[in-house]
Amino acid sequence: MKPTGPRRAKAHETPVALTEAEVAFVRGLVIYEDAQLLALNKPAGLSSQAGRTPAHTLDELLWAFARPGKARPRLIHRLDRDTSGVILTAKTKPAAGFLGKAMMGRRFSKTYCAIVGGGAPSPAAGVIEAPLRREEVGREAYMRVCAPDHPQAEAAFTRYRTLAATDHAALVELEPRTGRMHQLRAHLASIGRPIAGDVRYGGPLVVEGRAAPRLMLHARALQFPHPEGGTRRIEAPLPSDMTAMAEALGLMAGAGA
Repeated sequence: MKPTGPRRAKAHETPVALTEAEVAFVRGLVIYEDAQLLALNKPAGLSSQAGRTPAHTLDELLWAFARPGKARPRLIHRLDRDTSGVILTAKTKPAAGFLGKAMMGRRFSKTYCAIVGGGAPSPAAGVIEAPLRREEVGREAYMRVCAPDHPQAEAAFTRYRTLAATDHAALVELEPRTGRMHQLRAHLASIGRPIAGDVRYGGPLVVEGRAAPRLMLHARALQFPHPEGGTRRIEAPLPSDMTAMAEALGLMAGAGA
C-alpha cells in the first residue's frame, strides 16, 4: 500500500493486447469515472503492478481504456495483490501530476476494513504509532516494527476502531496516516491482532471454524482533492468473501458503520 506516485508512461511503451474477456472484466471493475479520473474496485488476487504470475496486472489491463495512440490511465497508488477495494487512476498527465503531489502531501484519506483474529484490540480504538523497517528474506519483503532510532526506521501511524467483535474475532476499520508497505498488516500483527488469512504476518487461517479464503483486508473508501476543485469520496462495499466470513463470525452488525 506504499504510495509511489503515478506511474510514468514511457513514450516507447507498446500497448498490451487484451482479450475480449479481459476488456470486459476490467471495465466491469469501474466504480467512478469523469474526464480526469477512473476509479476501480480491485478484486483480491489481481496484482496492481509487476505481478509474478502469467496473468496480466491491473496496470496492463488499463490498456482497455486507452484511446488509439494514447497512453493508458496511470495508477496513482497500489494495493497488495490480495487486498481488494478502491484504486485510483488518472486519465490525463496533468491529473496524474496533481494527484501525485496531493498524495505525497498526505491529502488523501484512506479507509480500510479488516477481519482480525483474537477479538477486539485493546483498547477498542486508538492509534498505532510504531516505526517500521524493511527486511528481505529470500525473494520476499517484510516490514518489521523497530525502534525509532533504527537506521532504517520509517515513521508509521495507523488509526483504528473496532466495528464489531466476538471473543475470537473482530471487524476493524483502519485509517493509515502514512503509506508504508504492508503497514496495516504489520501494525495489526504488532498488537496481537493479525489479519485473518495473512500468512506473511501470522494471521489465522481459520477463525472459529471458518476458513479465511484470502487476506481479509479491503480498501473501503478513498477521499482526495479533485484536479478540478473540491474533493471526492469513492467507496467500495465489502466484497462477498469478506461479507460471508463476517456473517459467519457474527460481525456484520458493524459492517455498515
